[in-house]
Order: sequence, then structure tokens, then C-alpha cells
Amino acid sequence: MVSLGCPKNLVDSERILTRLRADGYAMSADYQGADVVLVNTCGFLDSAKEESLEAIGEAMAENGRVIVTGCMGSEADAIRARFPDVLAVTGAHQYEQVVGAVREAAPPARSPYLDLIPGGALEQADLKLTPAHYSYLKISEGCNHRCAFCIIPSLRGDLASRRPDAILREAEKLVAAGTRELLVISQDTSAYGLDLRHASYPLKKGGEVRAHMTDLARELGRIAPWVRLHYVYPYPHVDQVIPLMADGLVLPYLDIPFQHAAPSVLKRMKRPANDAKVLERLRRWREICPDIAVRSSFVVGFPGETEADFQYLLDWLDEAQLDRVGAFRFEPVAGAAANALPDHVPEEIKEERYARIMERTAAISAAKLQAKVGRTLDVIVDEVGEEGATGRSKADAPDIDGQVLLRDAGHLKVGDIVAVTVEDADEHDLYGVPLAG
Repeated sequence: MVSLGCPKNLVDSERILTRLRADGYAMSADYQGADVVLVNTCGFLDSAKEESLEAIGEAMAENGRVIVTGCMGSEADAIRARFPDVLAVTGAHQYEQVVGAVREAAPPARSPYLDLIPGGALEQADLKLTPAHYSYLKISEGCNHRCAFCIIPSLRGDLASRRPDAILREAEKLVAAGTRELLVISQDTSAYGLDLRHASYPLKKGGEVRAHMTDLARELGRIAPWVRLHYVYPYPHVDQVIPLMADGLVLPYLDIPFQHAAPSVLKRMKRPANDAKVLERLRRWREICPDIAVRSSFVVGFPGETEADFQYLLDWLDEAQLDRVGAFRFEPVAGAAANALPDHVPEEIKEERYARIMERTAAISAAKLQAKVGRTLDVIVDEVGEEGATGRSKADAPDIDGQVLLRDAGHLKVGDIVAVTVEDADEHDLYGVPLAG
């Protein structure tokens, strides 16, 4: 399995492999030992599509028996034009079609012992592609937004929420298997349950849970030590989650895709444009939960973005003081409405603006991390060496945020959550030592 793209794709890969393992298939560590290679593609940007095509090409060259799935599966003709000998092409989260294609390409060896096991019994221990101590928990598919730069709705459809009782059962299974941190993901976590009309569903332990982000977050907080919320659009009801963070039920962390701050750019992006109200809400959130960390991503060089628009964004970031920021240069992607907009920004200006926003946000990050020196923070341990260890604070999601590098920590175990005294900081990471005892 070659899994590309975002954590949502990674969850799809885990589900596919879990179903295949229930059929008696085993994972190969390399191309040469595989009867078939699965490539789970990303199709969000043209650069991601090219990376997906390169991965398909490598799999074809190294093995030759390749099944393609994922977001780029919607462009089967383009894939087959370049690689006419791929065995099958399926779209995003089409698990049954992928499993069917694998069965056809490499029929499973039937076992009289496995065949006696009721269907699904082997899936109780789901296969994970993340370390044992943290897991991505997908709560919905698709998105109802129609942002001008995005083609996700055409790839994954409109919002389709999972039942909250099913999500909570999965969370309980993951925690029972060793998960200490649940990372809640979707295309739009704030919209969770809208398509279910926020109905209530019975729980096995008694009582009910409503299909709503706030209720789901509260219940998840009662199951796992750490619960982290990703891809949260700043709808008004997000304010209700902040007290849960202050009470310790949910990590004080919000991943909000603001994308820009200038009202004129947000309007062209077909996104809500009320930057002043957002700043006021950030202030209130910090009053309720002073340790809240807010991360976001921004697009620079969107069609029609002027120097004044970009400067507006920089000034807004100075005021917003976000903890973690990622930036992306605008890329046209086939099927996106933004491609038809006038006044595309030249590539050299995109690069210059990208460098400026990264410099500005790195300075903000460095100052915020420096302010943590001398404090004691909880840290979850990701890796342990002979003397030191690497972990993350509550403000750090895996792979996208910073780390906490620990000395005198060889005695710790992966998955431990320990109190750490912060001794130093740089632009992105903290350095510290675990407290004795």
C-alpha cells in the first residue's frame, strides 16, 4: 500500500487494509514481495496529482500489478492514458470496489479455518498505519461548502456524517487497543451531524448522544486521555467547545482553515468574510481557555490578491497571534471555479509573498514558544532513544506542528503522557526535561 495525501486518506487506507486482512491477505514490506500494489492517491492540487502519478509510475515499474484508488480515481481516463496497464481505478472511499479489484487480481487462498469465522470477526482489531498511541478518527465524509479553489465536493461528495454511537464505539475500541490520543478529522468537523438533523442516538451504556460536534467532543473526552479537533470551521457553535477545553475534556487546540483575512479575497474564495468578528472571538476564547492553541492555513497569491490584500493579511496575523500557521501558494486545479477568475498573480509574486508570510508567522511562533520557557507542560511521547525522547505538547498535532525534544528521557515509553519542564525554544520546537517521579 502506498498512501498519499491527508489523514482522511490514511483512514481510508486503514479501512481497506483491515477488510483485506479479514480476507486473509497480508501486507508486503516491499514491491517485490507483493502480488498487487494499492496506490491511494491525492487529487487536491495539480502538484498532488503529479505526485500521485509518480507513485503510480514507480509502482508500475517496480511491480507492474497496480490498483489505483483515492481522490484522483475520479480521473480514471487520465490515469489510464498514462498507465494503460493498471489493473483497476476506483474513487475515494470506495472500499468494496477496491477489495473486489484485489480479489480479482490476486484471489485469496481459502482456508477451512478462516472460512468458519463469521464475516467481520477478523475486523475487530482494525489495522492501523499510525503508531499505537494515536489514531485518526474520521467522523464524516464530504463537504457542503463550494469554495472557489477546492474540488473536494466533486471528489468526495456532500457532507455525510457517521452516526455518533458508531463513532464512539470505534473510539472505545481504539482506546482499548492502546490509543491515547484521538485526532478527530473530516472535511468540515463543525458541520458534523447537520445532514442527520442533529438527531439523538441511543448509547449502549444508556442515555443518548446528539449528532453534533459539541456533544460528540464531550463524549469522546470521556473516553480518551487526549482528543484533538481538526478542520473546524468557525461556526458560532464552536464557542460551545471552548469550555470543554477549559475543563480538560478536549485538548485546547483548534485547527481552523481561515485561508485568508482580506474581505475582498475571502469573497472571491466564496468563504465567510468577517475578520473583525473572528479576532473578537479569538480574544474571548483565550479569556475562557488561556492555553488554547489555534493553528490555521492560508493561501497566498489567490487570483486578484493585491499587495494591499496581502498586507491586510499580514497585519491581521500580527493581531490574531495564531500559534501555528501553514501557507500555500495558490495552484489552479482542474475543475476549480477559481481558475476562471481574472487577474492571476504571477509566480514570482506568489513566491515573494509566501516567503514574507512564513517569515512573519515564524517570528510570531518563536515569541509564543519562548513565552513557554520555564513552564511545566504535559507531553505525549512519540519516540524514545537511549538518552532522549521526542514528544508533543497539547499544542502540537503529529506531522504538522512542532515537537518537544526531551533530555534525560531514555526511561520513558512511547505513549506516555508526562509532565515536562520547558528549558528552551526555537521558532517551531520546545526543549525540556521530564519531571522526576
